Amino acid sequence: MHMLNLQILQDIKRRFAEITERMAQPEVATDARQMAELGREHAELREVVKSIKRYERMLQEMDDLREMVRTDDDDDLVEMAQAELEELQEQLPQVEERLRKQLIPKDPEDAKNAIVEIRAGTGGDEAALFAGDLYRMYERFVERQGWRIEIMEHSSGSQGGFKEMIFSVEGKGAYGTLKYENGVHRVQRVPETESSGRIHTSAATVAVLPEAEEVDVEVHANDLKVDVYRSSGPGGQSVNTTDSAVRITHMPTGLVVTCQDEKSQHKNKDKAMRVLRSRLYEMKLEEHRAERDEARRSAVGTGDRSAKIRTYNFPQDRVTDHRLEGDDKNHPLRSVIDGDLDDIIEALRTAENAERLANLESS
Repeated sequence: MHMLNLQILQDIKRRFAEITERMAQPEVATDARQMAELGREHAELREVVKSIKRYERMLQEMDDLREMVRTDDDDDLVEMAQAELEELQEQLPQVEERLRKQLIPKDPEDAKNAIVEIRAGTGGDEAALFAGDLYRMYERFVERQGWRIEIMEHSSGSQGGFKEMIFSVEGKGAYGTLKYENGVHRVQRVPETESSGRIHTSAATVAVLPEAEEVDVEVHANDLKVDVYRSSGPGGQSVNTTDSAVRITHMPTGLVVTCQDEKSQHKNKDKAMRVLRSRLYEMKLEEHRAERDEARRSAVGTGDRSAKIRTYNFPQDRVTDHRLEGDDKNHPLRSVIDGDLDDIIEALRTAENAERLANLESS
């Protein structure tokens, strides 16, 4: 009995053939949205199908060698066939394991750029300071990846940090990496604003959205209410003589996005539309995910923004990720705050992939 479910392999090959056929249809080829969606899935499955065909050829070759060993009268040929069969049997587990990893269902959004929204939660001024720490942590992490950050909108705290910080991250697989940061981040420390030395607990929320392209979600101009006004506060001093700030309201959903970071009204509107489009896309994705798989609400990789995912304990110099277990759970605080998130994210990705593979094989 083979480790891999051969029916799953056939289903994947069949799906790849269906997508290839659909992309060749004239009515699909002229539809940018359909071609973008099908193209992503086609590119993902192409390499998997190549590996499946190699694996099937290997199994067929092993069957042929077994038949030769069983029926051939030439002792020399039988000996050669047996040796080759044993070599292939030794290679088989490694080949199957590589293919198993390729079969793990991928989120088609993982390759996209990301929109990250950090908001100060409970804790007043200390929460805003912590939100600022989180932004700098992500800034350093993004720099290590060789990606690029662009601030979309921000609101500073009265004692420093941020009440809100929205930024985009441009880089291959940015969303697929940063999506594990979705949730409530909690900090335990003596705040700079605390004179008595008592440890306080504060929190900030992080939301990570896949940045939507225009083909991903359709936004009708008639559904938008666009207001312009004068910028104010930090960053607005040099531009508050003109109506450069933009507020966009999406009437059907009630979503409101503002942007005043740029001196140009046009640039502010463009940034606000990018955020709005990504929020609408995330709403659309959440609807599909809820319909498709309720198991998405499980502990690892859910993106549940109401869940406390991580605690930054300064007195104990420790970061605890509450979605992980064992040695993966705790990490040195100073290196994490300095942007070293690789070990945490890799552990979360490994746990999520194991769950996805288990769900695939049990379905």
